[in-house]
Amino acid sequence: MLSGYEAGRHVTDRIVRIGGASGAWGDSPMAIPQLLTADVHYLMMDYLAEVTMSLLARARMKDANAGFPPDFVAYLKQSLPEIARRGIKVVSNGGGVNPHAAKRALEQVCNELGLSLQIAVVEGDDVLPRIDALRTTAREASTGETLPEKLLTANAYLGALPIAAALDCGADIVITGRCADSALALGILMHEFKWAADDYDRLAAGSLVGHILECGPQSTGGVHTDWEKVPGWENIGYPIASCSADGSFVLSKPDNTGGLIVPASVAEQVLYEVGDPAAYILPDVVADFRQVTLEQIGDNRVRVSGARGYPPTSQYKVSATYQDGWRGVATVSIVGPDAVLKAERTADALLARARMLFRQRQLPDFTAAHTEVLGSESAYGPKANVRMAREVLLRLVVDHVDREGIDVFARELGSVGLGFAQGTTGIFSGRPKPVPVVRLFTFFIDKAALSAPAVQIGNEEPFSVDVPSHGGYVAPAEKADHAIPAQDGASVEIDLRSLAVARSGDKGNSSNVAIIARDPAYVPILRREVTPEKMAAHFDGLVHGKVVRYEAPGLHAFNFLMEDALGGGGMASRRIDPQGKAFGQMALEMKIKVPLSVAQSLQPDKDLQSRSSNSPA
Repeated sequence: MLSGYEAGRHVTDRIVRIGGASGAWGDSPMAIPQLLTADVHYLMMDYLAEVTMSLLARARMKDANAGFPPDFVAYLKQSLPEIARRGIKVVSNGGGVNPHAAKRALEQVCNELGLSLQIAVVEGDDVLPRIDALRTTAREASTGETLPEKLLTANAYLGALPIAAALDCGADIVITGRCADSALALGILMHEFKWAADDYDRLAAGSLVGHILECGPQSTGGVHTDWEKVPGWENIGYPIASCSADGSFVLSKPDNTGGLIVPASVAEQVLYEVGDPAAYILPDVVADFRQVTLEQIGDNRVRVSGARGYPPTSQYKVSATYQDGWRGVATVSIVGPDAVLKAERTADALLARARMLFRQRQLPDFTAAHTEVLGSESAYGPKANVRMAREVLLRLVVDHVDREGIDVFARELGSVGLGFAQGTTGIFSGRPKPVPVVRLFTFFIDKAALSAPAVQIGNEEPFSVDVPSHGGYVAPAEKADHAIPAQDGASVEIDLRSLAVARSGDKGNSSNVAIIARDPAYVPILRREVTPEKMAAHFDGLVHGKVVRYEAPGLHAFNFLMEDALGGGGMASRRIDPQGKAFGQMALEMKIKVPLSVAQSLQPDKDLQSRSSNSPA
């Protein structure tokens, strides 16, 4: 059994530069060549999400040599000779649900190119072979439900120790299956700096490196609130973290690339999908990002420091997926007066006709049906205020237990241009084909109940890697929100965007919305005005669960977790925005009361006195 991380801290002046070369399956192939124009030591390539795992599982069922994102091998192939020449190492979760197949494919590429590289595989995340033994104990984390009868995938989020062990043994490329995305960078830094498995502050800092890099150009100005200030989208720079042994790092990007690295754009990524910034639970550490600070130290260079860490928990998170019936998605364009009303009646007629045919065939009703009229602000739910659009796209999503039900619905779609509304101009992508509805099932399993993860390098025998299983995390005592002073004097209502930037994403069926002050002086205003109650009211009709607010003082920010907010979330949601990607922008439309003096400083050319109120907010 290998451990190797009981030794003390290794102090070094070495700077380790890691390039974030992929943020998701489907990211651009330009990332690797671009990063190779800079002086990087490692490429970190992230590919996996829950939906990706289920897609890869279905691919593996059809072909035993599939089950990993083909982009991983294809994108590396074009640059592998230069990577090998410069001794750059690669760490990726591009193994998907079949890391050994990915390794074989990459070895074949090396043979074709005449390269000799040591390729390692980390295994042990696949829980599916043990699933029957877990049926009596596994419960869905948010609902308490028992395991579905049949799963497509079940993978534990492994940590950084196996990656570090593979690099210690000389691996040039490390391929993992499911692991915490941030562990890809943490494993590199544990190897380079010999951080111990109980050096929790540094493990939290290394996890933050991975968290910043894992979404590619999201940290270099991609999807930034102030998008209009971000130059060069067509050649946006991919992130580089220059890491020091103390855990601090500088975020930059290659020269002569687009993008924007400023504290606001980096802060958006720090809080992206972390939930409680005091307790971001990862396999190796529970990270505390509340006191993370961001310092602009040059053009497109931000220093990141201040992460703290606590012992990890004794469990792994397991993400499982299962099929829950079939889905069809119809999209129909309608143009002309009353287009919204025509689209809504078209949807009603299609559903009524399908149900009439179901009764004739003795088929059950749809399990769900969801109508959105794109162009009428349907993503805003009951707060949509566009009813007079003259050009819309009807999006009708139907679920059924039987694939035949989707076929019946799809066959009737062609009639809309003949028997329904004038101005029906097209059916996009033709008749919908039945696709499986894949849902996420999240549960936790004791680390001690799983076999130790293993590493195989080349054709050598795999070796096990010791992982601490005792846990030890104890949640810090909760602290009440800071005192919220009343608003005295004249005030005026303005959009939240004037005072803050935002970034949103999903955590299952919950939406994570970060609100970050543009100036520390605005924090008391945000604390008073942007409350959980006001956020719940602002998203009324879209958010059906509780809203919790967390504070990150180092970032001058608040993180909101809004439960039951995404119509099932991710793969299960029927919404056009299943991951709440637009919720941050929508939150910034909230009207808040600010002192008249603040509003006038932000909008000096406007006469705000007439709009002001002297009553306390």
